[in-house]
Amino acid sequence: MPYYHKAGKFPEKRHIQFRKPDGSLYSEELVSTEGFSSTYSLVYHSHPPTLVRSIGKPVSIAPKAGIANNMQNRSFLTFKTAPKDDYLESRVIQLFNNDLYIISAAPKQSMKDYFYKNADADEVIFIHEGSGILKTLYGQIPFEYGDYLVVPRGVIYQLHFNDENNRLFITESFSPIRPPKRYLNTSGQFLEHSPYCERDIKVPENLETHDEIGDFKVIIKKGDELFPYVYASHPFDAIGWDGYHYPFGFSIHNYEPITGRVHMPPPIHQTFEGHNFVICSFVPRLYDYHPLAIPAPYNHSNVDSDEVLYYVDGDFMSRKHVEKGMITLHPKGIPHGPHPGTVEKSIGAKETRELAVMIDPFYPLKITEAALGMEDPHYYKSWVE
Repeated sequence: MPYYHKAGKFPEKRHIQFRKPDGSLYSEELVSTEGFSSTYSLVYHSHPPTLVRSIGKPVSIAPKAGIANNMQNRSFLTFKTAPKDDYLESRVIQLFNNDLYIISAAPKQSMKDYFYKNADADEVIFIHEGSGILKTLYGQIPFEYGDYLVVPRGVIYQLHFNDENNRLFITESFSPIRPPKRYLNTSGQFLEHSPYCERDIKVPENLETHDEIGDFKVIIKKGDELFPYVYASHPFDAIGWDGYHYPFGFSIHNYEPITGRVHMPPPIHQTFEGHNFVICSFVPRLYDYHPLAIPAPYNHSNVDSDEVLYYVDGDFMSRKHVEKGMITLHPKGIPHGPHPGTVEKSIGAKETRELAVMIDPFYPLKITEAALGMEDPHYYKSWVE
């Protein structure tokens, strides 16, 4: 994140003695990115974060490509994914390349018996259905429908849900997730024209220090394998921390849309960016106000990137048939655009109530076997039917 945050207790200077009431030292940990060259936080643990009791055999969760070189407009109905009790078992990789994985999940139960850490990727967890609390070493973030939860790589977390009805849309990014550079000044502060700002960010609160010794299972993902670790101290044992590296939340409902007299291009919806891809938020907004404006988007040739749209809610003026949780994939190399009849139908409309998440990767996506099992095979014909 672009600004400094802190919680709990920590010493006046970095890397000096910081003692417990009994006189023993707290254990300082530097959590750094890009070596020592980018954002970091300093965390003060009740126990060293290195107390490993055992490591089990890893389990492969590598995605299996059903189509490695896609050249067809496609649609996938992710709500066909049967809910599962366990959070990790419920995660289904739909699309992937070397920069990111796109995942749907429908977990029914909270993570109470184990903790999870992604050692390879930042995670952007979009809450389509459900509510609860994200618990981490840095504190807690309550979440609800429409929230993005951005969990940097290396952060151990638990998701605690309020009930069994949960639908998540997850992006794993193998590069840091950041706000678009064009919305930040040289100090990292959001500029006046940005569609959201620091006041919209949900930072970790309610830091709870679990000064506990025992057996604590932490499942660590690295290299498409899950490694079961057992630590001798509770992962959330911090007495305090400060820095720039921490999880945060942002509600899609707080994204302020940018509008114009004529139809605006998709970059106005950009919310986050990673290496070789962007994440955008389509939110309710007023339509274009030129007297001859056409609110429906114009046809577009995907020359340099694939386009993924995840439909959340509302009516889309450019599509005849949309379902909640539907993913459309429009690959580079062929054009796509509004369905027949939707252009004329959009003229004169004053606003849209649509809600969606868009991901534009600049390198082609592979389609998993799991995604093909929930595909609408006739979608590519929807412009002529």
